[in-house]
Amino acid sequence: MVTRPGMMVGAKEHHVQNEMLQVGAKAPDFVLVDNRWQDKTLADYRSKVKIISCVPSLDTEICSAQTRHFNEDAVRLGEQVMVLAVSADLPPTQRRWCAAEGIERVVTLSCSRGMRFADDYGVHDTDWGVCQRAVFVVDADDVVRLAEYVPSIGQEVNFEAVLNTVRDLI
Repeated sequence: MVTRPGMMVGAKEHHVQNEMLQVGAKAPDFVLVDNRWQDKTLADYRSKVKIISCVPSLDTEICSAQTRHFNEDAVRLGEQVMVLAVSADLPPTQRRWCAAEGIERVVTLSCSRGMRFADDYGVHDTDWGVCQRAVFVVDADDVVRLAEYVPSIGQEVNFEAVLNTVRDLI
């Protein structure tokens, strides 16, 4: 396992485990848990364009805003696009947050059981045991078409780049 400098949290640099995914690579398979404690894999979303939005915690301002933004985008993008929000939050927390925020088009998934997804996607903040803020666009054949790793916890992802990539795929 490689540990690399990852995201800045205030003036402190957190370490992130493993290499970043590269555009053109096959997306790693995963087993994550949805907010009803059901296992979900990459294959569950086969033939869909996937926006995989990684956030440290849905209960924080920027993570919450990022997920709400992608929920609104998902409505406009249609049924051939799935938005998956991945965090280390436990499923009941994700379920409560979705209900409070009216989130209907984003599927929240937890990587709290072992953080293997975070390792495979290169977003495992080992200082806090959460996901580094990142976003991936994965095409219907499970190839990574966009990979953005945000260098500072307070920085938003490039929503326009994500939407442009998705529009080119649908």
